[in-house]
Amino acid sequence: MMSYLRRLNKICFIIPNQYGVRHNHAKTVLEDIQRRNIEKVLIANRGEIACRVMRTAKKLGVRTVAVYSEADKHAMHVEMADEAYHIGPAPSTQSYLNAEKILEVAKKSNSQAIHPGYGFLSENVEFCERCAKEDIIFIGPPTSAIRDMGIKSTSKAIMSAAGVPIVKGYHGEEQSIEKLQAEAQRIGFPLMIKAVRGGGGKGMRIAMTEADFLPQLESAKRESLKSFGDDNMLLEQYITDPRHVEVQVFADMHGNAVHLFERDCSVQRRHQKIIEEAPAPGLSEATRRAIGEAAVRAARAVGYVGAGTVEFILHRQTHDFHFMEMNTRLQVEHPITEMITGTDLVEWQLRVAAGEPLPLTQEEIIRRGHAVECRIYAEEPRAGFLPRAGTLHRLTQPTPEENVRVETGVREGQEVSVHYDPMIAKLVVWGRDRNEALAKTRRKLSEYQVAGLETNVNFLLRLSGASAFVAGDVHTAFIPQHDAELFPRSDSDLSDDRAIQAALGHLINSQRNAVSKDTWKGISVSPSAFRPNFQLQKTVNLTFEEKEIKVTVQYQDAPNTYLVKVNDGEWRQVEGRVVTTEQGLRLITKLGDKTSNVGLLIYDQEVHVYDENGQTVVRLPRAKYQAATGSADSADGASSPTPGVLERVLVAKGDKVVKGQPLFVVIAMKMEYVVRSPRDGVVEAIAGFKLGEAVGKGAQVVTLQGE
Repeated sequence: MMSYLRRLNKICFIIPNQYGVRHNHAKTVLEDIQRRNIEKVLIANRGEIACRVMRTAKKLGVRTVAVYSEADKHAMHVEMADEAYHIGPAPSTQSYLNAEKILEVAKKSNSQAIHPGYGFLSENVEFCERCAKEDIIFIGPPTSAIRDMGIKSTSKAIMSAAGVPIVKGYHGEEQSIEKLQAEAQRIGFPLMIKAVRGGGGKGMRIAMTEADFLPQLESAKRESLKSFGDDNMLLEQYITDPRHVEVQVFADMHGNAVHLFERDCSVQRRHQKIIEEAPAPGLSEATRRAIGEAAVRAARAVGYVGAGTVEFILHRQTHDFHFMEMNTRLQVEHPITEMITGTDLVEWQLRVAAGEPLPLTQEEIIRRGHAVECRIYAEEPRAGFLPRAGTLHRLTQPTPEENVRVETGVREGQEVSVHYDPMIAKLVVWGRDRNEALAKTRRKLSEYQVAGLETNVNFLLRLSGASAFVAGDVHTAFIPQHDAELFPRSDSDLSDDRAIQAALGHLINSQRNAVSKDTWKGISVSPSAFRPNFQLQKTVNLTFEEKEIKVTVQYQDAPNTYLVKVNDGEWRQVEGRVVTTEQGLRLITKLGDKTSNVGLLIYDQEVHVYDENGQTVVRLPRAKYQAATGSADSADGASSPTPGVLERVLVAKGDKVVKGQPLFVVIAMKMEYVVRSPRDGVVEAIAGFKLGEAVGKGAQVVTLQGE
C-alpha cells in the first residue's frame, strides 16, 4: 500500500469491520476495506498527550481539533490545535468523558478520525462502538481487544490459553463478599485486590493480612465504582517486592505483530509510576527475548491492531515473569521506547490505522542506548505524595535538545486543576548507556524552577542518584525500603551557607530593583552599580520548615562585599552579586575559598535557591493580615490534606471516634484519600460542605470536642 506520506499530505485510512472480531482479524478487515482521505483528526484528550499527538499530526500535514473543558480554556493544547471546541464544565465526567459531546464536535468540525490519547475514553468500548456507528475512525485497537483486555478476569483466561504465564488468583464472575473472602483465604496473604476494569492504580489495594481484607475491599470498590462505573474485583497473590516490566507491542491489519523491547516501571508511589526506563536494567538477553515473545503472543491472542503494552510482574531475584494486564492504548511512558528504537509511535499508530503494514519487521527494530523518563508532578512527597492544585506562578523547564525531550501541556501562569492528573511534564533523556542517561537526567532535573506549587523534582533528584537505584536494584517497594536515603532528615535543616545565599539573594535583588528605578540628572543608573553602605546593616528573618532563622548583613565599602552572620554565629565575609541570564537570575557568592553559582527565584515572599541538589525554598515574613488568613491542622479536628471534592462523610455529630478511625473521604486528581481522626474524641460538628462540593487544602471538615 502506498504510504500516506506520499499522498499530498493526506492520509488514506482504512476502516475495518473490527467490532466483535478476534480470530482471523487481519483477514476479516482486509476483506472489508473502506478508504477515505483524512484531513482532520480530533484529539479527545488534554494536556501533554494532546500536544504530543498534535506535533506528529502536524508533521504529517493533518489538521488537528482540540476539545476543552471550562478549566482548560487557556490550555496549551487548545492553543496548539487548528480548531478548538468547548465541551463542558471542569469535571471530566461532564467534559472529557462526555462521549456524546465529543462525537458531536467531531461531526461539527468534519473530523474524520479521533485519537483518544490515554486515559479518559481511550479504552472505552462503548465509545469505540459509537465511533464506528457514526462512521468516524477510532485510532486504536479493535473493540474486541479493548473489551477482552479491559476485563481482567477475561484477559487472564485468554493469556493462560495462549501460553502466557499468569499469577495465581481469582478472576471469577461471582462477586459476593462471602465468595471473595473465601477465595482470599484460598489464595493466601498478602493479597492484591484489583478492579476488574481498573488501571492507573485506581481501584487497587493490598491486604497484608486477613483482617485488612474487608476494609481494603470496600475502599477499592468505592474507588473503582467512581472511576469506572464498575465495582467488580479480582484477587491475586501479592508477590512481595516484584519488578514491574512492560513490553511495547504493535500489530497491523496484515497479521504482523512485533515488540519494541521492554520498559522497567518498578519504582512507584501510590501504585502509580513515577520514573521509567528502557530497557529494563539487569535482564539477560534470553529473558528479554522471552518476555518480548510472550508479549507478542498476548497481542496475537486477542487479534490486536495498533499500539499496546503488555505488563508483567517479574520476580526480583529469579526474573520469572507473569502476565499482569494489557493496556490497549498508548502509554504515558512511550517516549522512552521511541528514544531507544528511533521511532515515532504516534506515526506508527496513524500508519497502522491507514491499513499500512508495520514500518519495520522484528529483525529491523534495533535497540540503542538507554532512556529514562521522570514524571514531574505537583505533589508533596513528604506528605505521602499528596497531589497539589493551584497556579504555576513560575515555571522554568530544561531546554529541549538532542536526546532530551520535555513533554508538557502547561505553561507558566496556568493552573494545575484539582479535576485532573497533577502531572506538569515528562522529562525524557537518552544516553549511550544507563550511567550516562542517569547523569544527564540529574543535570536536567536541576534546571527546573517552579514557584506556586510544590513538586517532586527534589525527590526525583534523590531517587535517580540513590545508590541502589544507580546499581539497578529496582522493585515496587523501592521507595519505602529506601526511605532514609530518599527523605533524609537533613532536608529539614537549613545550612548556614544556604541561609546566607537566600538572605543575600533577597537583599541584592531588592537593591537592584531600587537602584534601577533611581536616576541622577535624568540618567538611569545601572542595576549593577550598587551603592556601598546601603543602609549599613540589615536583618533578614527567614522561615524554613517552620524554623526561624535570622541572618544579619553588614554592607562593606568594597563593592559586592558583606559581613554576614546566621543567628548568633560568627561573622563571615562574603562576596555576592546577582546576574541575569536567559534562564533567569543567578546568584554568585564567594564564601571563604568556595565560589557558588546558584539559580535564584523570588516570588510572593519566598526565596527559591537552585543548584545541582534541587530547590530550597525559604519564606520571608508576611504582613500580619496575610498570616492571619492561613489555617493549620490541629488535634481539634480533621482537615482535608489536599484540594479535592468531598466524597463521603463517615461520622455524625455526637459520634465517639478513636485515633486513626476514618472520618471522611476526599477525591483529588482521580484518587481517593481517607482522612482519619487525629485522636480519640467525640465529633462536635461537621462542616457545611455538601457531598460533591470542592474543599480546599486545610479546610476543616470534622471538628472534635476539646480535650
